[in-house]
Amino acid sequence: MAGSFLAYEEPSSNRPDPGPIIVGIIYGMPLADILLEIWQETFLAIGYIGLILIIFEGGLTSRMDLLKQNFFLSMLAAATGVLFPIGLSYLLLYLGFGYGAVETFIIGAALSTTSLGTTFAVIGGASKDIDLSQTRVGTVLVSAAVIDDVSGLVMSSVIHDLGSISGGGDVNLGWLIGRPILASFLMAALTPLICKYIVAPLFRRYIEHHFARFDHLSNVVLMVLILCAFISIAAYAGTSVLFGAFLAGSFLTYLPSKHPEGPFVVYSREHGEQNDDKSPTFVHTFEKYFSDVQKYLMEPLFFASIGFAIPFIDLWTGTAIWHGIVVVGVWIPLWDILTKPKVDGPSSSLSEVLPSAGLLGFAMVARGEIGLLIVEIGYNSTPYVSDAGFHTAVWAILLNTIIGPMVVGLLIKFRGKAIGNGHWGIQSGENNGGHEKSQPEHDQALEEGQVPMQ
Repeated sequence: MAGSFLAYEEPSSNRPDPGPIIVGIIYGMPLADILLEIWQETFLAIGYIGLILIIFEGGLTSRMDLLKQNFFLSMLAAATGVLFPIGLSYLLLYLGFGYGAVETFIIGAALSTTSLGTTFAVIGGASKDIDLSQTRVGTVLVSAAVIDDVSGLVMSSVIHDLGSISGGGDVNLGWLIGRPILASFLMAALTPLICKYIVAPLFRRYIEHHFARFDHLSNVVLMVLILCAFISIAAYAGTSVLFGAFLAGSFLTYLPSKHPEGPFVVYSREHGEQNDDKSPTFVHTFEKYFSDVQKYLMEPLFFASIGFAIPFIDLWTGTAIWHGIVVVGVWIPLWDILTKPKVDGPSSSLSEVLPSAGLLGFAMVARGEIGLLIVEIGYNSTPYVSDAGFHTAVWAILLNTIIGPMVVGLLIKFRGKAIGNGHWGIQSGENNGGHEKSQPEHDQALEEGQVPMQ
């Protein structure tokens, strides 16, 4: 049974497969508890590595020039995705069902975060009709999801220490909230500066011409070193490890020189492999050596780990179903879609904008691992979240994580070409939408200093 879910075929659209989540529920502690606890912890660790690789690939392939151009809209989308679910939770749970104020805040915080893993799985598994990573709406989605991840880290830290505060513990709330925000801002600001003025000039002058001799081997070594360095710095500084992985991918895209004679300026992976003075790009190396194991092993284990954390049997009570599905599970994504900033422009008609707006809204609906983490912290570490509140939150998170990406898959399947060719689709003059031919143009935008400010 596990094989039928985990060893899935190449998807025809960009829907993340819900099969691994079902496998996690069945084989993990929530239902049959077939796997030993040590095996569940092992799969959880492997799945988290897969999550880091998903985010790292997103950084490698993201359009940095578009991230900068649409930074304000990304901030608006992220703020909307955080504030409105919390506000709606207070309207429904606090005023409607009599939940406690702090309990409602914890549930609303869990429902306000965007799953980075699901977001990048949506982007990385897009159909052949559209490369979401090269579109304006995809770029807004990426940056808004990264910002939401940082806000989710802040809220999880605050909620974790609510137990200490309620017990009279001495907690510096200002530093607790400010540390991840300050660390994230400094990493986002210093990374492009250090790369552009220190690391990139040294790499281009003394190192990159040696890469043509070793091709993928030298790329793999550098990618592992940079990724480990960034996630270590992020963890030590107190910000999100996933944010560090995204910055590591963005960092690597800027390192190589951009002139036509540069070893990394190639038209395809074969061009870099077959010419003695050329080297495949970092994206080519990732696709050749990491993409398959990530897609068919680590990514399914990541989604299965979400299933490990779902208390499946306890969800099937009348109150939990009513509150979790009919009320919160339905209204949170609908309200999120209706209030999401419309990706409109002066030259766009309503029919052209709606598919892109729907894609942005539904893709940010998935809560996934971060939402479950927040509500579990509130449930296990504080006295505020009741059993009913926990089950309500889990129902809503589960529905959002499954339904949101599935709707995105349908949107891209039927309206993918319209999105890609529209005002918020693939932008001409900057990138042609393919990793092979467009990499030099993509890097040229970075050369001109167009880097994201997270």
